Amino acid sequence: MPIPTLAEKLQWLKPAPATAHETECAAKVLQGDYEIGVQITNDILDEAMEVFVRSSRSYFGVSGDSMVAIFTANGDLINASCGTYLHAIIQPIIIKFIHKYYTENPGIRDGDIWYTNDALYGGIHNPDQVALMPIFHKGKLLAWSSAALHTTETGAIEPGGMPVSAKSRFEEGLNLPPIKIGENFEIRNDFLEMYSVYGMRAPAMFISDLRARCTTADRVRVRLLELADKRGPDFVVGLLRKMSDTAEAAARRIVRDLPDGKFRTVVFNDAIGMTPALVRSCYLTLTKKDGGIIFDFHGTSPENPSSYNVHPQAVVGHIANFMYEYMFHDLPICSSTFAMLDFVFPEGSIVYPDKMAATSCCVYIGMQARCATQNSFAKMIFSNAALWGQVAASPGSQHTSQICAGLSQWKLAVSDVLSFALNTMGQGGRAASDGMDAYGFAWCAFGRAPDSEQVESELPVTVTLSQHWKDSSGPGLHRGGSGGVQHWMVHKVPHLVSMCMGNGSKVPLGQPLFGGYASSPIPGISIRKADLLQQMSEGNPQLTLDNREVLGQKTIHGDWNFEFVARTPKMYDEGDLLFGFSGGGPGYGDPLERPPEEVLEDLRKQIISDWTAQNIYKLAYEPERRKLDVEKTKQLRDEERRARLARGKSFEEFHKEWNKKKPPEEILQWYGSWPDGKPLGPIVRS
Repeated sequence: MPIPTLAEKLQWLKPAPATAHETECAAKVLQGDYEIGVQITNDILDEAMEVFVRSSRSYFGVSGDSMVAIFTANGDLINASCGTYLHAIIQPIIIKFIHKYYTENPGIRDGDIWYTNDALYGGIHNPDQVALMPIFHKGKLLAWSSAALHTTETGAIEPGGMPVSAKSRFEEGLNLPPIKIGENFEIRNDFLEMYSVYGMRAPAMFISDLRARCTTADRVRVRLLELADKRGPDFVVGLLRKMSDTAEAAARRIVRDLPDGKFRTVVFNDAIGMTPALVRSCYLTLTKKDGGIIFDFHGTSPENPSSYNVHPQAVVGHIANFMYEYMFHDLPICSSTFAMLDFVFPEGSIVYPDKMAATSCCVYIGMQARCATQNSFAKMIFSNAALWGQVAASPGSQHTSQICAGLSQWKLAVSDVLSFALNTMGQGGRAASDGMDAYGFAWCAFGRAPDSEQVESELPVTVTLSQHWKDSSGPGLHRGGSGGVQHWMVHKVPHLVSMCMGNGSKVPLGQPLFGGYASSPIPGISIRKADLLQQMSEGNPQLTLDNREVLGQKTIHGDWNFEFVARTPKMYDEGDLLFGFSGGGPGYGDPLERPPEEVLEDLRKQIISDWTAQNIYKLAYEPERRKLDVEKTKQLRDEERRARLARGKSFEEFHKEWNKKKPPEEILQWYGSWPDGKPLGPIVRS
């Protein structure tokens, strides 16, 4: 079968025109019945999500980093229950591919279970896997259901499913095109056996999550059939069509009221795999005109020989995270809400790589597209009286994505992510308030930080510290939300393999807004031969587990390692300590305009340090009693404003000097031509 082209994928993102039967059925759905029907779909999906969370094994599943959805018979998304919106808008590509190429052979039948994880066929990256089921009522295809979840093992060259060192898709483990893994409502044993022996480091965890997806999709199927039995299949067809039409009309009204114009944001990434390298990971131009918006990515750096590339529909999935969190927050998660959005991807770029490109770490580039989208929309909607309150800086999107693999204290094979650092990122500063502290996961706004005791009961680690990460948030009139920090001590096993994915050790990923400051980069820190366990056993009264003091005074002794956040697999011994950080949100507005009382409150909550209060916010106070000196604070801030004016220069003067600057050649190897980011030569993969 041919791999879907970009043109096909973008077309399949659009809702299909209503059939005559759908239009007829929709016209018969009365308004009261419609509102009740919409709520029934919400209830079906929420129940299924509860089933999903309770039956998942991996911490992404337990934390709710998942999606459950209902689609029309032809594959258009109608409604979903989301931990993450990442999968939502793009799954119609998968169903429409099945319709086009598999209707005759192997056929689409009642009781089928389809499964896929290959980004070439409409997914994100191979850890993100989805089970889909057609829903037949009395022999006629009525709808589809799906359940998607990130699983942290794919049999790749590194544990965790997101190999930092992969150079092509051949090193990324399992890549399944849409395939039928079950018939007559049963998963086929030969497929389960294939997965078990494929090379998975923790096959039991993989199979558990696979079954959780199938169980969840089937729960949606059963509940939707109950509705069809009660109200008739034509009511279900009409309800789904009316939901699609209503959502599209509402989305078009929102887009119509946005100001016309072009809005640009450029964001950079500081690494390609494990190699420190500057790339223009997203050059986004939003053009709003004629009631629609065009997302144009020309100017983005070329593809590279690492897993830090992203296929186009995965970029759209990341953009959906922003659109549904902010612009379309009160609309159904529905294909038709994107009907007026169009996308332009330059071939050979980091956002439209070759089909042989590695993309397992694509989320780090995709998130840059989300951040660029968020700040571009902020510039667009700030002048809108009804929408300006939704303006927010992009979230803190850098984090320690630590993978642990090996045998647990129960002698069971494990390969999982320590997801606290993912689900405790800070929200960006907002137009009327601070960003929320440790609000969630930039990829999954509804994700939950896992219970530490549950982590300790299943994985061979002890959580020795868990707190807000002081000074992680970007200062501003409205500061970004604080990120979090945990320390994980290898415990109850002699050895454990650990690696880390990520970026943002040199360049903060989320950009601030309107004079705010960026948030902190993410360090890679570990302590081998740490004496923490010994100090705790001896009851050392001087021991402190405040992260700032641990770092500043090195109260834990051992072999300290300061590295880039992305690290290849290494063996750690019992007692070794790993640090996990989640990014704070960037700030909004000038820090000198922040009310002094709010700065003092940040100090009280240990969100910021005295250094930040004194040097960034220019606050004068007695450090011990935290008593504010109002006049001195005003004087310090006025002096800083005058100093800014003295340092200032005209744009022409700045531009003339800036254009002469160029980063060192050694970090530009994957940037493309300087400064426009055009390809310099072909990428050779083996």
